Amino acid sequence: MEIRLNGEPRFINAAHLTVANLLELEQVMSPEMVAVQIDGEIVHRGDYHHTVVGDRNEVDLLYFMAGG
Repeated sequence: MEIRLNGEPRFINAAHLTVANLLELEQVMSPEMVAVQIDGEIVHRGDYHHTVVGDRNEVDLLYFMAGG
């Protein structure tokens, strides 16, 4: 399948890809510090394991950063 991840095209060889699977594939070290948006809609953290990422979805990983 092809998705756009943070604006970049990405080809992923998976028939069934959840948000949780995508975070693992991307080796996100602190998933609790990341918000996920699919096609402009925020995915609730409790839904990561059963929200499916589909072909041609636009996915954004939004990292929380402390400022000062």
